[in-house]
Amino acid sequence: MSTQDHYFTAEPASPAQQRTITVRLAGRTVEVRSAAGIFSPGGVDQGTAVLLRHAPAPPASGTLLDLGCGWGPIALTLALRSPEATVYAVDVNERALDLLRSTAASLGLDRLHASQPDGIPEDVRFDAIWSNPPIRVGKAVLHELMLTWLPRLAPGGVAHLVVQKNLGSDSLQRWLGEQLDPATYAVSRFASDKGFRILEVRRSAS
Repeated sequence: MSTQDHYFTAEPASPAQQRTITVRLAGRTVEVRSAAGIFSPGGVDQGTAVLLRHAPAPPASGTLLDLGCGWGPIALTLALRSPEATVYAVDVNERALDLLRSTAASLGLDRLHASQPDGIPEDVRFDAIWSNPPIRVGKAVLHELMLTWLPRLAPGGVAHLVVQKNLGSDSLQRWLGEQLDPATYAVSRFASDKGFRILEVRRSAS
């Protein structure tokens, strides 16, 4: 990745250098496509591993979202664990999306849809959101992401977000509690592990 090239770049300029890597997802050993110019190209990063280890079982059906999907460890896990669900995977990095589409096709996960943020119809609501959000984009962009997507939880829907403690997990939890209507959303710390927090945002059923 060049000094100007970041994983949250829409069109990475660095050579793709595509390759296949082997990872464990949803209790299975699977082969996935990866490349330079994306987040954690060598495998499942520590924060995502914490989320996948501690998050509750996703809904068996319904509509699920991986926000900031990268090459897709969260989205692929959701699709493998909930084959009857529709899984959306969102990222601005088109290279990452192409890799995820290729992996999903090779695994027969035809209910997994990888797209740019504006590729998801505005009326879609999510029964679960799992995310390792891109903290390094800065607070303004991160906050905009949260306020764009968390209100799209369906009634009774739940989001789980993994954030490193020393990158502001506790302050993000406080901010979410201040910004989201407490009559509709409950914000809490769901779990802690290896310097990461999993934050839970639960929308009321009514």
